[in-house]
Amino acid sequence: MFLAVRELRFARARFGLMGSVVALIAVLMVLLSGLSTGLVNDGVSGLQRLPVTAFAFAEGVQRDSAFSRSEIDTRAASAWQGQDGVAEAEPFGNMLVNARNGDGVQIDLALFGVRPGSYLDPGAATGEAMAGPGETVVSSTAIDAGIAVGDTVVIDRLGTELRVVGSLSEQHTFGHVDVAYVPLRTWQEIHAGSRPGEPVPDRAYSAATAVAIAAEDGADLDLGAGDRAAGTQSMTVEESFGASPGYTAETSTLTLIQVFLYAISALVVGAFFTVWTIQRRHELAVLRAIGASTGYLLRDGLAQALILLVAATSVGVAIGVGGGSLLDGSGMPFALDPPAVLLAAVLLVTLGLLGAATAIKRITAVDPLTALGGNR
Repeated sequence: MFLAVRELRFARARFGLMGSVVALIAVLMVLLSGLSTGLVNDGVSGLQRLPVTAFAFAEGVQRDSAFSRSEIDTRAASAWQGQDGVAEAEPFGNMLVNARNGDGVQIDLALFGVRPGSYLDPGAATGEAMAGPGETVVSSTAIDAGIAVGDTVVIDRLGTELRVVGSLSEQHTFGHVDVAYVPLRTWQEIHAGSRPGEPVPDRAYSAATAVAIAAEDGADLDLGAGDRAAGTQSMTVEESFGASPGYTAETSTLTLIQVFLYAISALVVGAFFTVWTIQRRHELAVLRAIGASTGYLLRDGLAQALILLVAATSVGVAIGVGGGSLLDGSGMPFALDPPAVLLAAVLLVTLGLLGAATAIKRITAVDPLTALGGNR
């Protein structure tokens, strides 16, 4: 550590420049982590907050658009309810609509059709839980968008009126659209395209998007057996996230960018320490000649890289968190998740250290006699 600290003090400008690059990468990692978490929350927080283990969709439905294409008979819920390990099985409706309130505020809504009083019913943090036809409980983000408890929301083209009786305390969104919970029967009428006062086909009341399945505590569901009994195609709730509009494309793009940033960090740090090791070749030869072991020099070089990476990453993370706190709540889908930020920082330091280790390994090739002889 003595040599490492001495060199850090001696070459402050060089190490400061390198540290600045690592700090900037750390800032980008924090911002990308926050954007990734924010996009996930904006895309599937409504699904994440459902007490659901799996969804059973129509058999053969395209998996990446199951929520928009699937239609099943509500009787499939009874078939699933009889399966081993299933605690609850309820029909679930999902569709996107355009709406506006009495003040003309336009808002897109993801209607979640559930039976009032069922395990899917979220209740209400403000106001009342939905109980009768035409009532709805909306996400807190819909309140932020200008909808208020007590408003009457009108569905475009149909003219169906929904009375906002309550709101939820957390963000519930699906496909970047605010969730509105409605009674399943109301959802079925809207899904059938029936206008107020028009007759509703009887078959409309047997339709749903999927069966929402909750497993018993500690139970391992046999989804295949349930699908064979109910004639459905099931996915775990995590797998169903991919059926949310844009979810897979957004998350895979951000993940790819993060992977490239990690690789760039390792390469940049490795290149810096490669050049630094070459420039120190004669000094390292002197140390070898007076008895310093190769292991000592390797440990010293890694300690130097670790000090640089930890310090620079800490500064970058602090700047990123500070900047990210300004973005949080600005309307951008951004949310800082401490575990995700910590993981990004650890990966940045670890991969940077691997890059440095690859470069510092050149120390083992230093021949003290040859190097010293070259200075005579």
